[in-house]
Amino acid sequence: MKTALRRYLGSQQFNPGLLGAFLNPFFLARRVLWREIAAAGRELHGPLLDVGCGTKPYRTLFATDSYVGLDIDSETARLRGIADAYYDGHRFPFQNSQFRAVLCNQVLEHVFNPAEFVGEIHRVLDRGGRLLLTVPFVWDEHEQPYDYARYSSFGLKALLEQHGFRVLSHRKLLADASMLFQLVNAYLFKVTRTRFTSVNLLVTAGLLGPLSLLGLVLGAVLPKNPDLFLDQLVVAERL
Repeated sequence: MKTALRRYLGSQQFNPGLLGAFLNPFFLARRVLWREIAAAGRELHGPLLDVGCGTKPYRTLFATDSYVGLDIDSETARLRGIADAYYDGHRFPFQNSQFRAVLCNQVLEHVFNPAEFVGEIHRVLDRGGRLLLTVPFVWDEHEQPYDYARYSSFGLKALLEQHGFRVLSHRKLLADASMLFQLVNAYLFKVTRTRFTSVNLLVTAGLLGPLSLLGLVLGAVLPKNPDLFLDQLVVAERL
């Protein structure tokens, strides 16, 4: 029973169904990220590099026979054993123009040398290849102490253009009232969290879940605000 529950909770982490509102404190953020990456992923073809791949949660969204996961060389990543290659924080261990597509999901904010990092993505991408990049805008500090930056839409576009990319599309995610509910849930998740999984699940189901559903409704009916958003997704072409 416990194994089945863990498996189900794992499936709800990145691609939560409606029931996931009562299981995942980050339901609103995860839900829209999955949907937008799935939609934008149709523009990516050929050998793909997942930069900062973690557990490769989005692997099934890309129709490619060559999906390579790259992660920072760390004890955690080595023990996880999912990445196909590791990098030292400076240079990717790949040849120039080796890939036709790159996915980089919620990683850039953890990079202290963004110019060098984006330059490496440019180097390993073939000319005309596509980059699918997501990055937070309004979020709390996370994965401390490795949380270094937040990017406005203008700053992100400028960074990419300065390093040989042309932005093809730029989406602001949760640019509506649901963003406020996700931030409230993120706050409540941190201040109520205990070492007991059952207690945490009860809080998520009884308190955070109803707030997530209310956020869904109000996000759909209230006016949107394109200047205040949770995350952003960019598809860019390597020049």
